[in-house]
Amino acid sequence: MSSVIKSSESEELLQALLDGRLPDERGRFGPFGGRYIPETLVPAFERLEQGVREHLPSESFQEDYARELREWVGRPTALSFAPRLSERWGTEVWIKREDLAHTGAHKINNAIGQALLAKRLGAERVIAETGAGQHGVASAAACARLGLPCRVYMGAVDIERQAPNVDRMHRLGAEVFPVESGDKTLRAAIDEALREWVSDPAGIYYLLGSAVGAHPYPYLVRELQSVIGKESREQMTRQAGGLPDAAFACVGGGSNAIGLFYPLLNDPIELIGVEAGGIGNGLGENAATLATGTPGVLQGSYSIILQDKDGNVQETQSVSAGLDYSGVGPEHALLQAVGRVKYVAASDDEALEALEELCELEGILTALETAHAYAYAKKWSVDNPVKRVLIGNSGRGDKDMPTLTKYPPRTRKHAGA
Repeated sequence: MSSVIKSSESEELLQALLDGRLPDERGRFGPFGGRYIPETLVPAFERLEQGVREHLPSESFQEDYARELREWVGRPTALSFAPRLSERWGTEVWIKREDLAHTGAHKINNAIGQALLAKRLGAERVIAETGAGQHGVASAAACARLGLPCRVYMGAVDIERQAPNVDRMHRLGAEVFPVESGDKTLRAAIDEALREWVSDPAGIYYLLGSAVGAHPYPYLVRELQSVIGKESREQMTRQAGGLPDAAFACVGGGSNAIGLFYPLLNDPIELIGVEAGGIGNGLGENAATLATGTPGVLQGSYSIILQDKDGNVQETQSVSAGLDYSGVGPEHALLQAVGRVKYVAASDDEALEALEELCELEGILTALETAHAYAYAKKWSVDNPVKRVLIGNSGRGDKDMPTLTKYPPRTRKHAGA
C-alpha cells in the first residue's frame, strides 16, 4: 500500500481519523472514499449529505434513534463470556452478541437510523439491497415500523441460498426484487438499486446496508453502527475487568467491523478484520478484498477492490453470502494502509469448522459471516495464550440453514471439551 500512502503520512492520517476530521469535506478517508457517481445522481447525494449534516447530530434525531435502539431493537445487546471456548483455546473469550438484536443481526442499527433519516427527508418510499438477507430483513422491519413502503433488491443466487430471509422480508411487507444481471449477488443488487434511485431521486431514499459506496454512506453507516463498539468498551470494562488484548470482526463491506473497531481505535487493542478466503488465493476464488485486492473505484468509492490487471472487477466466491462482495469500505482501506487494523482471511472450510465448534461448545449458531472471525481468533489465541479476546458476533445463523444443510457436521470432535 506504499504507492497509496507514504509511511510518513500514516500517523497524521490516523490522528485525523481519531480527531473526527475524516472523512474530509470531499468525503475522503485520506486517499480513499470520495464520490464517483453519474451526474444524474449528484442531486440525490447532495441532498442526502445535507440531510446527514443537519439531522444526524441533532438532539431530536439522537433522542429518537436512542429510543428505537432501546425499546425496539433491544439494545444494549449482551456481552457473553464463552467458558468452554476459553478453555479450549487457552484464552479468555468474550462475545458481543449482535445476534440478539431485533431481526437477528447488527444490520438493524443502521436500518432504523437511516429509516428515521428518510422520514425527516420526506421520502415517499425506500429501496435497499441485500446479500445474505439480513440487511433486507432489517430494512423491511424498519420501514414497517415507520410506515414506509420498501423494495429490496437481491441477487438471484442469494435469493436461492437465503430463502428464510426472503420469506421474512415478504412477511414484513417488503417487495423483494430478484436481480438476474451480473454476478447475481450483492454487487449486482447494489447496481440495480442505484439505477432505481436515478429514476426518482427526490421521492426515493436509498437505504444502503454497509459502510461502502459514495460519500456520505461510509460515514453515515459508521456513525450508526458505532453503538456496537461503544457498548463493547463499557461492557468489557465492567464485566471482564478490562479491555481485550485483541478484537475480531468479519469484513465484507465492513459495517459490523467498523462499528466495533471505530470506538476502540484509540485504545491499546489489536484490531483484526477477517475476510472470506473462499476456496483459494486466485481471483474469483475468494472475497478477501483487503488481503488480495488493489486500489480502484467500485460503486461510487475509491477503495480496495478485487480486479484483474486490466481493471475489470472480478466475481467473488464465499460460502457466506454476506461476505461475497468485490470491494470494501474506504475507511477499512485507510485503516489497513496506516497499519492500525490487520486484515486477514479465513477459508470456507475454516469458517464451517469454527461454526461447528461454537455450536457444540457454547450453544450459539452464528452467521457464516461471523464464523470467519471465530476461525482466525482461534489461530491468534494459539499463538497468544492467556490473553483476553473480543469477537463481534454480527448475527445469528438461522438464515444460513439452507447452505449449512449441504455441509452436515463432519465430526463431534468439539463436544468433548
